[in-house]
Amino acid sequence: MPLSADYIARETATNLWRNRLMTVAAVLTVAVSLALVGAALVLKQGAANAEVEWQRGTQVEVWMNPTSSPSENHAISNELAQLPYVHACSFHSQLSDYHEAQKLLTTSEFSALTPKTTPASYRCTPNQPQDAQFVVNRFKGQPGVLKVGAPLQQIHTMEETITVLQWVFVAVALVLLLSAGVLILNTIRMAIFARRREVSVMKLVGATNWFIRLPFMSEGLVQGLVGSIVAASVVFGLHEVLNSLSNNSTSVLAQMRLTGWEIFGTDAIVIVIGALIGTVGSAVAIRRFLDV
Repeated sequence: MPLSADYIARETATNLWRNRLMTVAAVLTVAVSLALVGAALVLKQGAANAEVEWQRGTQVEVWMNPTSSPSENHAISNELAQLPYVHACSFHSQLSDYHEAQKLLTTSEFSALTPKTTPASYRCTPNQPQDAQFVVNRFKGQPGVLKVGAPLQQIHTMEETITVLQWVFVAVALVLLLSAGVLILNTIRMAIFARRREVSVMKLVGATNWFIRLPFMSEGLVQGLVGSIVAASVVFGLHEVLNSLSNNSTSVLAQMRLTGWEIFGTDAIVIVIGALIGTVGSAVAIRRFLDV
């Protein structure tokens, strides 16, 4: 029997309407399953973005002796500027650090300071958080340096936490994707099982396997596309809600914020997965009914 695009489109539309309850069930299954997969992918990307923002905020502080000479300060400044693992440094004078201490220390602690006894400092951002240890080792004990401070333990803890979170989100996405595939396959199989006699009749009158299979695959494609578009809309809505809740620029949600292209890429992945699962699921589900 010859196949035509018109026949496939007509049969697809007729079968979708005739079996509209099963169609709605399949679409909802795809939408719910892939919305969860998309949410897991969004959280995974958000964790990666939060790590980048956190890395930018990591600082190493090189505190100079209040009595250090200009030549010692100049030597430390030149050395910091030449280090390949230091992104940028800013110098804070004794007076600047004195005013900062006034805001941070208690009255009793601050009363012991004067501008002349307050150390000047260099605040440096390493290229990677783990590079902070190299800066500490390089300048600790150098002439004119009082001490070198870096949140080394916090860096180690944060790196481990973000790595674990990213792997958790990847694992969740994979499990949800597998679950989505099984649920969608079962839903499509139930729809085809209800029409097994129709398939048998078509086989008996001489229809080829592909003549029978293509309309079902087209139905699966439509169901997968519609469901995945709904899921992509849910993921985009989640993205907008998270953005509206992240008004505070220092919050974790603000650091996890995704760009428009990132959310577009996630939605594109969700739609492609939905279309593939719908099409392949239909092709697999109908195989057992083609042997008459």
